[in-house]
Amino acid sequence: MKCAMCAAVGLSLSFLAAGSAQADTIATDRPDFVESSNTVGADRWQIETSFLRETDDDGPFEATGWATPTLLRIGLGENWEARIETDGFVDASLRGPGLRADEDGFSDTSIGLKYHVPGSGENGGPSMAWLFHVDLESGSEAFRGKGARPSVRLVAEWDLGNDWGLGVMPGVAWENGDNGRYVSGIFGAVVGKGWTDRFRTFTEIAMQQIASNEDGGTQATFDVGAAYLLTDNAQWDVAIYKGLNDRTPDLGVTSGLSLRW
Repeated sequence: MKCAMCAAVGLSLSFLAAGSAQADTIATDRPDFVESSNTVGADRWQIETSFLRETDDDGPFEATGWATPTLLRIGLGENWEARIETDGFVDASLRGPGLRADEDGFSDTSIGLKYHVPGSGENGGPSMAWLFHVDLESGSEAFRGKGARPSVRLVAEWDLGNDWGLGVMPGVAWENGDNGRYVSGIFGAVVGKGWTDRFRTFTEIAMQQIASNEDGGTQATFDVGAAYLLTDNAQWDVAIYKGLNDRTPDLGVTSGLSLRW
């Protein structure tokens, strides 16, 4: 799901569990743009919530905002999970010469499914999953999208050995813009390193939207961050990202807490 201010960013932090639908320790889709290929497991629930702060300078104007991205994952079996996702409460402001604008409210909600491909990740191959989401026109007026916007993504993760991992996520989204319905691309690539059994870091390139200029153009970020396992069922994470073009917020910082039960 795309953040009401911009898309969420980060890394899949589950390379050590690649090849299994369910990880022995919590495997999150935070703080990530490239998702994990793991599912939460049959009859298990997982919540991933966070705080996100963004800033964007455009000449004499400065836009700032914060949001509370949250994802609820519900295990439907070893290879399937249901997903409910939202950017939560959003507060945005714009400042400039003679201008002071403020908006706050709730973002749209997305519902979806993740399917872990059985047997993937074995014999040196990538661990893979399909994600199917629909963003619904359900938020406050200031942050509400137009109609239902479906998307499909494929995640592939490789265990490179020595606690290094590589993940990629191509995808397609169907959006509703001012010029009508259009199709945009999605792509992310991430490299992660586990330094201990509980501490990991990552670097990522994320393209939350690949589209023509008339449909909003391409949005892209360079992301770095880390995650720490507090327990086998709890994770704390932080990430920072830099916008790579004028269509993307200049700087974003996020920190989150994920719990599994």
